[in-house]
Amino acid sequence: MSHFKFKLIKKDVGSKARSGHLQTSHNVIDTPTFMPVGTQGTVKAMTTDELREIGVGIVLSNTYHLYLRPGHELIEEAGGLHKFMNWDGSILTDSGGYQVLSMSQLRGISEEGVTFRSHLDGSEHFLSPEKVIQIQMALGADIIMPLDECNPYPCDYSYAKLSQARTTRWAFRCSNELTRSDQALFGIVQGSVYKDLREESAKSLVELDFPGYALGGLSVGEPTSLTQEIMEHTVSFLPEDKPRYLMGVGTPEKILNAVEQGIDMFDCVLPTRNARNGTALTSQGKVVVRNGLYRADLTPLDPECDCATCRNYTRAYLRHLFQAKEILAARLTTYHNLYFLTDLMRRIREAIAEDRFVAFKEEFLTKYKG
Repeated sequence: MSHFKFKLIKKDVGSKARSGHLQTSHNVIDTPTFMPVGTQGTVKAMTTDELREIGVGIVLSNTYHLYLRPGHELIEEAGGLHKFMNWDGSILTDSGGYQVLSMSQLRGISEEGVTFRSHLDGSEHFLSPEKVIQIQMALGADIIMPLDECNPYPCDYSYAKLSQARTTRWAFRCSNELTRSDQALFGIVQGSVYKDLREESAKSLVELDFPGYALGGLSVGEPTSLTQEIMEHTVSFLPEDKPRYLMGVGTPEKILNAVEQGIDMFDCVLPTRNARNGTALTSQGKVVVRNGLYRADLTPLDPECDCATCRNYTRAYLRHLFQAKEILAARLTTYHNLYFLTDLMRRIREAIAEDRFVAFKEEFLTKYKG
């Protein structure tokens, strides 16, 4: 019997936005939700206690990276990824397909899988759909992903069609390989920016009856308007009673636009990456706190935020830390950015519950864009 359940709680009357409960064997996650990215089994600059303090319920880790280092066998020996990283919330592991294509030296893609050289030491590896599932079963994540091919942008239609069909066949093989009842395997919709291929991919995956569906291959360089158009088109072919996950999206504007179309789950490295580079998300928009403008600014990062960073430190102090290259700079700004996004998701859920999502979105973006 599966430990994974999704319950739709409320639909906004003025849009397609919806809220729900996503249950795994570790906890219940309120949706819509943002998943901080912990590629290597850690959300950079954060402890798991801090993630709990912020209210994070689920994090994302990466199969490709953990397979290469420290190795899934070691993590399994340690009792699984949850114990290895001291995290009692939920974990979603990406399949690593995107990283194989973008980070490694790709040697070849065939019906059987992908051959690549490690970006770490150049060693050659082969990953089949079955192998990817075996690795993720060893890791023990709550939600896992099938091997898929993420096309770059732009991508030729004929190749996108071949790739999309192969991704579907790989998803079927992944489904057959999974034997753990405490793991939920999502299907990943591909098809580049071609509406007919997206429709075909979604319908084929729905026939396989996955417990959730991800929209992959977006935010890979295409115009934002095209991302939105393809997302809206694709969602219409996905079942209402299953969670929908838009991969690689994490800016407030894009999250709000996607929630309006019925997306439930998000992940992105940008909030933590930008934080380490001195860019904070605030209710008034982005603040590049390392800039000289803030040298003597004794106000909080965001006067409307009650996170530990904003309660205790000023922009001037944070700028000083960045100028001095102190590790604490990245930690405090990362804490704030993740708190900001987690709180944004909470406010989104409240707005949906009260049938005022569209008004909330407009009010938030008006202030955010200045």
